[in-house]
Amino acid sequence: MDLQQRINAFVKLGAFLSQFTTNGTTKNAHIEANDLFFDGFKHQIKLAKEHNGWFTEKNITFSLESWSNALTNRNIDKWINNYNFIAIKPNTVAIIMAGNIPLVGFHDFLSVLISGHDVLVKQSSNDKHLLPFLAKYLEIVEPQFKGKIKFTEQKLEKFDAVIATGSNNTARYFEYYFKDKPSIIRKNRNSVAVLTGNESAEQLEALSEDIFRYYGLGCRNVSKFFIPKDYNFDAFFNAIYKWHPIINESKYANNYDYNKAVYLMSEFEMLENGFLMIKEDESFSSPIATLFYEYYNTIEDLQQQLKENKDNIQCIVADGFSEDEINFGETQKPQLWDYADNVDTVDFLLKT
Repeated sequence: MDLQQRINAFVKLGAFLSQFTTNGTTKNAHIEANDLFFDGFKHQIKLAKEHNGWFTEKNITFSLESWSNALTNRNIDKWINNYNFIAIKPNTVAIIMAGNIPLVGFHDFLSVLISGHDVLVKQSSNDKHLLPFLAKYLEIVEPQFKGKIKFTEQKLEKFDAVIATGSNNTARYFEYYFKDKPSIIRKNRNSVAVLTGNESAEQLEALSEDIFRYYGLGCRNVSKFFIPKDYNFDAFFNAIYKWHPIINESKYANNYDYNKAVYLMSEFEMLENGFLMIKEDESFSSPIATLFYEYYNTIEDLQQQLKENKDNIQCIVADGFSEDEINFGETQKPQLWDYADNVDTVDFLLKT
């Protein structure tokens, strides 16, 4: 199977996913193998929702829609044109996936297969329904993928390299366990926003997408923002109000009530609007329904502070703060060439 065959298969997968959007599900008769897979995938979405209360239909379809937009010929070509796949020696690459948001490990899965390697996947129990079904779709539209994709719930065996994502605690285990294998080991990271007080209402409203999408469970979600000393929170609270229905969702509401009770009993100072609490805190990782903030003196001081903490930060959302900043509202729409932890996965795979 050559590179173009692999590309064609993922483009077909992108077309298949285009039927499942946040605006609804519509069957397209022109999608290859649709009669075999359309109803079955609707059932897998249903199972994923039932299995994990954080996986609402809107969050699942948001992920599917994002991947559909990414898996086009134009995007894949732009992504892979920076690499040389000619001398690739196929190996088996194991992937240990997180399960915090739907299909969170898909980019690693895509990178391994597009590079020409075989993949051995160990999924999180929180997100186990969607990817195996999509793998079957790939095997139907490109039969040469058969035998190159395996899933396991057992101990990983017979692999040549590994990509593992977990917490800081599990990362230490991964580093020890896989010390003799080429590896990418990912730890906890969070995303931050830098505000000046001059943001437009549109920018702040877009920031709410970075905060609330997937309930804030992703490493690309903004969990903390940095603000100047005289910052007025009114504009921020007004701009994010469109997300207030989130408090009607039971898992989110339970976390909101619990964390609010903890803060009140601990006599922590905070601001809240009925569906989000904001609290001054130096930590980067905030609990669900909570956003941390920290004051800064000068932009230069903050740039240095974030540089020193770069290993804790996935994304910086800002306007004119740094060269690698992300626009407001764009953290959950990464491009194929936006690598987690800024580690080039494909480059790693081509050297494996």
